[in-house]
Parts: sequence; C-alpha cells; structure tokens
Amino acid sequence: MTPLLLLATSLLFVLIYSLSPLLSKDTLPGPLYARLTSLVLKYHEFTATRTSYIHSLHLRYGPVVRVAPNEVAFASAAAVKEIYCSNGSGYDKTEWYDLFKVYDRRTMFTTLGKGEHAKRKRVLADRYANSNIVKGGVIEGIKERARVFGGLCEKAGREGVDLYISDNNNNNNTVLHAYAFDCVTLHLFHPYSTSSLTNSKDSEIMLEVTFDSSLQNRLLSHYSPPLHRLLNTLLSSLLSLKPRETPLADHFVLDTAALQANLSPFTLLHRLHHDLPPNSSLDQTDKAAECLDHMAAGIDTTGDALCFLIWELSQPSSLPCQRRLQQELRSSTPDTPIEKLAYLDAVIMEGLRMFPAIPMSLPRYVPAGGRTIGGYKIPGGTIVSGQAYSVQRLGPEHGGVFEEPERFRPERWLEGDEEKDRERRRSFFAFSQGGRGCIGKHLALAEMKCLLWEVYSKFTTLPDPRMKAEEMEMADLLVSSRPAGQRCLVRFEKLIS
Repeated sequence: MTPLLLLATSLLFVLIYSLSPLLSKDTLPGPLYARLTSLVLKYHEFTATRTSYIHSLHLRYGPVVRVAPNEVAFASAAAVKEIYCSNGSGYDKTEWYDLFKVYDRRTMFTTLGKGEHAKRKRVLADRYANSNIVKGGVIEGIKERARVFGGLCEKAGREGVDLYISDNNNNNNTVLHAYAFDCVTLHLFHPYSTSSLTNSKDSEIMLEVTFDSSLQNRLLSHYSPPLHRLLNTLLSSLLSLKPRETPLADHFVLDTAALQANLSPFTLLHRLHHDLPPNSSLDQTDKAAECLDHMAAGIDTTGDALCFLIWELSQPSSLPCQRRLQQELRSSTPDTPIEKLAYLDAVIMEGLRMFPAIPMSLPRYVPAGGRTIGGYKIPGGTIVSGQAYSVQRLGPEHGGVFEEPERFRPERWLEGDEEKDRERRRSFFAFSQGGRGCIGKHLALAEMKCLLWEVYSKFTTLPDPRMKAEEMEMADLLVSSRPAGQRCLVRFEKLIS
C-alpha cells in the first residue's frame, strides 16, 4: 500500500469513526446526507426549489425533518406555536434576514431580537390595525382601485389578460401586482400614492420591484461574501445574475417619504412624521427604509396570492366554487361589509392555505439551553423553521390536519365542527403567527376581498388555452413565490345582469 493510499484510508477511517456517534444517536427523521452537509439544501435554494424540496421531505418523513446538519424543519401546529409564539414573539430570527435590510438599515421585519422588534412595532402597528383599514379613507381607496382593475378586465374580455406581467406595449397594465402596488402606496403615502394600473411611469416602478431575478446573487452574498465579491462582475455580466437594483423605487420612496404636508391621517407616513413617540430614534433614512420595505412586501405577497387564487378559481374543477362565490356576491351590494360575506372569506382562506403569500421557511434560532419541539430535544443555536406551504398542505396521514390537502375546497372553512375548525385555524400559517406575524394581514385581506368582489360579481374567469399547467407551478423567490412560467393568462366573460 502506497503512503498516499494509506493516508487516504486512515483519513476515511477517522471520518467514519468521528461521524458514527452522530449517525447512530441522531433520532431526527430525515435523509442521511442532511446530517452531513447543507449543500443539498443550498442547491435547492439556488435553484428556487427549496419549498417543494422541503415539502417532499415532509411527505416522506413526516412533520419533523432534518434538512441540514444544523437545521430542522417542522410542519405541525404545536411546533409552529413553540417556534413563533412562545413568550409572545417566539424565537429570535437568524442572520438570513440581513438579506432584507433596506439602505443598510434594519426595518421592523429585519430586526433579529424580540425587544428591538417590539419597540419598532409599537411605532407602526396602529396604522395596520383592522379598525384603521376599514375606515373610509383606506377601504374606499382600495375599492376604487379594484373598480379600475375591473374596468380594464372588461376592456380586455375574452382576449385574455396576463395577470402576472404587464404589457406596456399594448397599454394593458391589468396586473395584480399593479393593483397591490397602488393599494399599498395608498396606505403608505396618500395623497402621494401611485396609479400604476393606468400610469405607465408608475407601472415601471412596480415592475422594477416585483420582477426580481437577484435570488442567486443575494444568496451567494449571504453565504459567502468573499466569493460573492470575487465573482460579482462575472455574475452580473456573464450569468445575468445581477444584484438587486431598484433605482426608480428608491427615488420614489426617498422623495415621497420626505413629504410632510397634507398627508392623510390614516397613512403610515403621517404616523412617522407627526405621531411618533417622544423618545423615538427614527431618522429620515429609517422612515424611508420602513416605507420601502412595506411597499415591496405589499406588492409581491398580495399580488402573488391573488394570481394563484384566480387561476385556481378559473379551473374547470373549481367552477362550482366560482358559481357559489358569484351567487353570494351578486346577492350583496357594494355597501355590504366585506367581512359579512362568509363564502368570500372561505375562498380566501382556502386560497391562502394552498397558495400562501409567504410559502417558504421563516428561520429562527433555538434559544440557549435547547428546547423540545415536536417531541424532539433540539440543541440551542439550531436553526428551526416552519414553512406555510407544508404546514397547510399536510394531510392526517403525514401528521397534518387538512383532509384532501391538495383539493381546493373552501367549504372546509364553513363546516360546523368547532373542534376541527379550531384545528384548522391553529394550522393556518399564511401570515405567520405570534407577535412577529405579518403586520399587514388586515390590509392584504381587504385588498383580496375587494378585488374578488369586483371580479366575481361581474365576471366568470376562464383559463386561457395558451397556458400550460406547469407554468403555474410555484417557483421560489426569497420569501414569496411566483408562477414558474412568469405569466398567468386568464379570460374574463361578462356576467349577464
């Protein structure tokens, strides 16, 4: 045996010996390679398939699965409650959230510790309270924008509308992200909000923020800053993996966030300029960073969720659901409070169950000393998470609570069994849970309800025959998702009065 071969054999023996306690004592379910390396998980992150990959592991191993040597994924309501709700706000966030810093500042979303987050949330939360959203200024503004959307759909009719990508060449800006953009800027900046449904310059800002292809570049900058710096020029020029650049949005937000006169009292900007607590330390850059963060989040999440939901309602299998929704909406009036429309609420709950606005993992650190999660003792410092896509799509046979989880069935939210309804709602994770859950939940729900009221009280939607099913599979962004084919062609047929 040559010295080199002897050395290699010795090193292999040492490796096997050192790993044997880990392999024999680790009782966490999951593939063997996940105990040894995170490279497989990172591969799926870089190829925008992390969500579907982790879901496939849950289907194979159950609601607890190791996905990397120091990372465990959970998909049960009890685990979600422990990770995200214990002591009010759950475990602290990981440095992964540094990817979302704005102007190199931490926003409420990117704060890592609970104390820092709670302090910032106290400044912002009242503008997102449901009582503020349902006031005349916000809800009427949302309804007005929904009517503009409906008018553009009527104009397009059976020609078909791409609900995902705006076609500026044909002056057809009937996209859901434009609607979401105009609604969120209403809430942030009115009267300085956008009109991207009809204004091409505003639409360019929306497109810049929404259609982001910087996933791989941003992940590389997070996992290996030295390698990212080394390859940055190559990534930008040869591989078209450019860094995230939003000059139009930056200019719009920085200029608008500096305005103080004539702001509507319901807006976040009014709060930031005129209603801050005396001890607030927010400077103008912090205020602009919060506004841009909320604006970007409000576009992608609501726009994506509506896109997938309308596509689902347009399918032949969901036609009975669409008919029942139309019946409820056409028997109501524009003055009917949207919270009183039970089937509309059930359709949105089911849509968010199957196509959550944030389907991906929301990573947290297990506190020092470790915790028991899902029946397993998890050491302190381990990264743990749940992803809404799996929490809400696992059936009882895989440790979940939703029967026929792959079937779109809004009626499940209207069944009279109180215990089952409590179980379902405990497992509803579309807006996360706990003190760090989505602050924009009520705004997003209002936008979705007003848009669906406008569409399905007046139209039947049908899938465009040019579409292929695989084009509407979910592809990962950093936390949200988009159709894999980056288009969603739907036809609108006017209902007979």
